[in-house]
Amino acid sequence: MLQKSIFLFFCLSLSLTGFNQISKDSLSVEDTLNSNTPVFITTLEDLDNNTGGQNVSGMLQSSRDVFAATAGFNFSAARFRIRGYNSDKTVLFLNGIPMNDLETGWGTFYKWGGLNDITRYSETKSWLSANPYHFGGIGGYSNINAKATGVRKGSRLSYAATNRAYSHRLMYTYGTGMMKNGWAFALSLSTRYAREGYVDGTFYEAYSYFLAAEKKINKKHSLNLTILGAPSRRGRAGISTQEAYDLSGNIYYNPNWGWQTAADGETRFKRNSRTTDSHMPVVALSHDFKISKNTELKTSLNTSWGKYGRTALNWYDAPDPRPDYYKKLPSYFAGINDPVNEAVALANWQNEDGRQVDWDQLYFANSKNLYTFEDVNGEAGNNLEALRAKYIVESRWNNQVSGGLSSVLTKKWEKLTFAAGVFVQMQRNHSFKTINDLLGADYWLDIDQFAEQDFLDPNVSQIDLNNPNRLVETDDIFGYNYYIYNLRNALFSQVEYKTKKFDFYAAVELSDRLFWREGLYRDGKFPENSFGSSDKNNFVNYALKGGAVYKISGRQFITANGAVLTAPPTSRSAYISPRTRNFTVDGLENEFIYTGDINYILRFPKLKMRLTYYYMERKNAIWSRSFYHDEYNSFVNFVMKDVNYFHQGIELGVDAKLFAGLSANAVLAYGQHLYNSRPSASIYVDNSAEVLAEDKTVYLTNYKIGGMPQSALSAGLKYSGKKYWFAGVNFNYFMDLYLDPNPDRRTAEAVDGFVTTDPQWNETLDQTRLDNGYSLSLFAGKSFKINDYFLNINVNINNLTNNRSFVSGGFEQLRYDPQDIGKFPPKLAYMYGLNYFVMATLRF
Repeated sequence: MLQKSIFLFFCLSLSLTGFNQISKDSLSVEDTLNSNTPVFITTLEDLDNNTGGQNVSGMLQSSRDVFAATAGFNFSAARFRIRGYNSDKTVLFLNGIPMNDLETGWGTFYKWGGLNDITRYSETKSWLSANPYHFGGIGGYSNINAKATGVRKGSRLSYAATNRAYSHRLMYTYGTGMMKNGWAFALSLSTRYAREGYVDGTFYEAYSYFLAAEKKINKKHSLNLTILGAPSRRGRAGISTQEAYDLSGNIYYNPNWGWQTAADGETRFKRNSRTTDSHMPVVALSHDFKISKNTELKTSLNTSWGKYGRTALNWYDAPDPRPDYYKKLPSYFAGINDPVNEAVALANWQNEDGRQVDWDQLYFANSKNLYTFEDVNGEAGNNLEALRAKYIVESRWNNQVSGGLSSVLTKKWEKLTFAAGVFVQMQRNHSFKTINDLLGADYWLDIDQFAEQDFLDPNVSQIDLNNPNRLVETDDIFGYNYYIYNLRNALFSQVEYKTKKFDFYAAVELSDRLFWREGLYRDGKFPENSFGSSDKNNFVNYALKGGAVYKISGRQFITANGAVLTAPPTSRSAYISPRTRNFTVDGLENEFIYTGDINYILRFPKLKMRLTYYYMERKNAIWSRSFYHDEYNSFVNFVMKDVNYFHQGIELGVDAKLFAGLSANAVLAYGQHLYNSRPSASIYVDNSAEVLAEDKTVYLTNYKIGGMPQSALSAGLKYSGKKYWFAGVNFNYFMDLYLDPNPDRRTAEAVDGFVTTDPQWNETLDQTRLDNGYSLSLFAGKSFKINDYFLNINVNINNLTNNRSFVSGGFEQLRYDPQDIGKFPPKLAYMYGLNYFVMATLRF
């Protein structure tokens, strides 16, 4: 049966080939920019409302908690984040092994994308609680059971058709269960494919594999080996400004692609300039030791390695090739009073070729850029001529090698459970660029063109003084080349105590974090601070949490949880331009976090409910970005220290069985997620050690944390028929949605020269608020039994009304002109229109 199923799988696979504005009660700049401490708002009026950081994947939400399940799926279209947290606040486990990325803290979902049969039954909690594997995160934890015995016995073959990121998905999963000889085996294979996804110019080609073998050696010992991976390649969608959407007549306009003429000179095909290519296999070995009836020791080793890269256009001494570059928009020429070129730009945008990447023109420009080796090296050569690239496609890699050890001892008594564990995690990230495509040219000269413009000394423009004036070809490393090392050690202990009316738990963790940079190039701009290993940054941290459950009855509970902890800065945020130098932000220190929640829970046969109030403050965080600064006419690194975040809100989830197979559910997330400090900002020139501004005050207090709905609600009905069918509908509403504020616009310097009655005053300071939005979804399913086969058909239709007016995310551009805020308007992302997912599953 297994061989026939695998053969069928591969045959089918081949066939696929806040506040709307700041209070202005005073004419003082400082008073205007810094309003009061956050106060939780309780009026209904204040319920009015993107490729990040990363959100906790809805596919991992298998909790029976109706709020977690709804928020993880129905709210995902609006980029909702539970309690306003990014995925770095949720600890992700594979067989009990922590899997969060040490460089960023984010979850590493891309390592097993497509393995839905393995991840669908993960143990997930989206709040503070006792955790049998680890101290966990303030956003909860999710543990994927990827052992062979965790896969259901038998075969499962499924096919799905959709019009989202991919068009087709085929998956086969097989598990033996524990056999009489003490062995269990499991495998899962899947493929996802789209020639073009929902957005023009995107494509999707992904495969996934999972293999596991488990041996029960005796009653005390068992071993499990898991190997999994998810190689994928896809074309990315980009977002743009409202002007670009209006000009193109397409709110899903994608500036990343363009038409390219094939070698035959006639055929044209779509080509995406921004693609993602990744594959990071994971190997995990686990040992379970049942020391006694009530004592067990679980130890795991894991390693992961592989590639993660993104392509992009690069150019030298040539016009910007991006079609939505602001100087190619009619508004730019209107702003400089140039009606002739405004009309030309408008005509270009009305032509599809004019508003997309002009690949043929890039090839043409390269074909006319003939150089001799003397021109490049400045000395006599072989008098050979070659085409020097003006335009290239480059690959920006962040490859990874990581490993970890976890060992947790658990001891149980009648009322008491004690757990203690040790964890070691190591990770090395290799960041570098390679030439993906020379676009018809012969070579690319590896120098820094911006340094070449800014400095007379030719050595300053060298990317690597150890190998100056390198001529690089396809697949050669160039541009930057460095390692970031991270090491984390932790000790964890937890106690749980249960009585007839009360349950208690308490946990503590002590950890140590070490990170440093090793430069592989000696950059000409920083010859003494770029090559070799940097100083090591070391942080010692603690974490404490505890909670209690009061059992009003067997059906009603009151629970409370709280945590206090410190957290180190991530290496991603700590370094200033790690591409070129070893510099870190001055005065790095730990973050301080305290949080708590209180819950009322009902668990009746026909009624389940959870009502929660939560509170969290995070202090001393770092915020770092790089962008082109018009006022300074240079690329800069903008770094804020002492960034504080404030989160509080109410969560309500209700699931009720009404009558005769009809049930209803309702979910409300009512939150307030704010910046809660006046950080100090420093601005560093990217190409030198010059500090353009130091300890500049940014008035961020009470600005809303953007990129997500602050509040959302959902209401649904589901009917389950007697003959194994069901159907349901959900209405979702998203509120209080803002774009994240550009901090450089929220400074005294940004409004210097204006008075409060000037229109530029509000234009500069007001936060961009988006309209509320909604979606309506429909789902249905039917099960059939055919001899020993079980067939399930499931249909899910999202945004049934094809609501295409809801802006679900975006960002304020960091680049701005103080005299003309509209010159660099925000970039926006719209929720997909009607989309569907239809799946047939055969179990045997």
